[in-house]
Amino acid sequence: MKPALAFIHKVNQVIINPIIMLLFAVAVLVFLYGVFEYMKNSDSEDGRLEGQRHMLSGVFGLFIMISVFGIIHLILNTIGVSSQDTGVNEILGR
Repeated sequence: MKPALAFIHKVNQVIINPIIMLLFAVAVLVFLYGVFEYMKNSDSEDGRLEGQRHMLSGVFGLFIMISVFGIIHLILNTIGVSSQDTGVNEILGR
């Protein structure tokens, strides 16, 4: 059983965690781009609407990712898999 957990931990550490961090960064960048676009086009109604759409997309992306992350963490705790075994603490910075 320990080799399987070591493999899962390594996959989490090398593949899954960097992908999650990249997606979080992309969502934040989309939000910030929307803020920039909103401020840049403050005199144009269409520009402001486009900026609002980008900001809303970034916020929804972050909300969905945090929700899914929380649900996965809840499921892992329910079935008795510790966060040290899966590498979840590395994402949370613990």
